[in-house]
Amino acid sequence: MTTTLPTALSVTGATKRYDSGFTLEDVTFDLPAGYIMGLIGPNGAGKSTLIKLILNMIRRDAGRISVLGMDAVADEETVKERIGVVFDTSCFVETWTVGKVERVMRPMYRAWDGRAFDGYLARFGLERGRKVKELSRGMQMKLMLAVALSHDARLLILDEPTSGLDVLARDELMDILAAYIEDGEHSVIFSTHITADLERAADFITYITHGTLYFTGPKDEFEESFRVVKGGPDLPDRLPDGAVVGVHRYATGFDALVRTENLPHLPADEVVVEPASIDDIIRLTNTGRTAAGEV
Repeated sequence: MTTTLPTALSVTGATKRYDSGFTLEDVTFDLPAGYIMGLIGPNGAGKSTLIKLILNMIRRDAGRISVLGMDAVADEETVKERIGVVFDTSCFVETWTVGKVERVMRPMYRAWDGRAFDGYLARFGLERGRKVKELSRGMQMKLMLAVALSHDARLLILDEPTSGLDVLARDELMDILAAYIEDGEHSVIFSTHITADLERAADFITYITHGTLYFTGPKDEFEESFRVVKGGPDLPDRLPDGAVVGVHRYATGFDALVRTENLPHLPADEVVVEPASIDDIIRLTNTGRTAAGEV
């Protein structure tokens, strides 16, 4: 993706090989400052591996990662002062109180803002005397978010932050993220399998499947690139070679993912064409004839 905007995150050729045989291979993308990027893909696609590489939690085998203009490895200490991280499970000791979380975290950040932290505790309904283990999963997520937002982090990195949250809590988080990037100097990358959150909040999409980069770019461009085609059970075998990205067959018909540019090559009188949702794209690029669909 080419852009003249300042870059909050730049990943170039990131590669990680595991003894199990899984490889995250040659992933490259940029996140411009002031925007939200959704990181998507089926379970096991490599999303968490990529986030761990960005955070330098695991050693990469190849590639380069720049965070806020700094090298993620060589400038690790400075980078981690400038980012906020929210995982899908609490990273705090269960017996700590909310107040102790601040006492432990505050010395780690020179830009820690105690008044901001107090404000987020009040907003989220977090009591200083409550222990982490006494908080619901949603409240633990809010505590991690309060910490992340209280030291002037310029990039938020969220790994499945809305998993297990109800719709109201997810809606509140999306509001917080939208407000966070308003000044054009703050940015967000978050992995999620809840595509409704992406539909509302994401400006860009990076889609990884089977350890490889399938797409990176504006969300609208991602959705407009595909259509879902439906028809009778014998029709898929008669569609032009290379026209179908992925197909799911039923006893009475099929769903096929087709690139928008290939629609004129289809028998218009025999198919029904519908817009493709993000869920449709993920589902059908991981079902059946996917080889022709790589980007």
